[in-house]
Amino acid sequence: MSKISQTPTGIPASDIPHQLSLGPLEQEVLGILWERQPISVREVQEIILADPYRELTAASITTVLQRLAKKGWVSRQKERGVFLWQALISRDRAQALQAEDRLQQFLSIGSNPEVVAAFADRLDSASLDQLERLTAQIKLARQAREGGSCT
Repeated sequence: MSKISQTPTGIPASDIPHQLSLGPLEQEVLGILWERQPISVREVQEIILADPYRELTAASITTVLQRLAKKGWVSRQKERGVFLWQALISRDRAQALQAEDRLQQFLSIGSNPEVVAAFADRLDSASLDQLERLTAQIKLARQAREGGSCT
């Protein structure tokens, strides 16, 4: 049996959407799915149109859902002649993946001394304290996962 490839935070690669970036409407529709799923296009439209200042056709919502499916965020299943859509990963897992992606992007530019200097000049002591607490939490989580000491 082959070992499942994982992200640095331990999320199996098979659970990661093909594309993490989402536009505002994609985020909104995905949020609706997390609240009420499985759900039809018409139901998504009713929720969005509950705001009297919004206009969005069922065709537009279908396009958004198809884009989310292509990116690996959602799937659909036909029941009684109607496609029902559902998210493939939880909101918590999605937030973890997106946070990890942003962190990796940040770390990839972190070796540039000019970027580090500009970043350091803008951080207040509360932000530095928060980064130190986050580092400590990461070390504790690794230590717990690995069952050894983490220095």
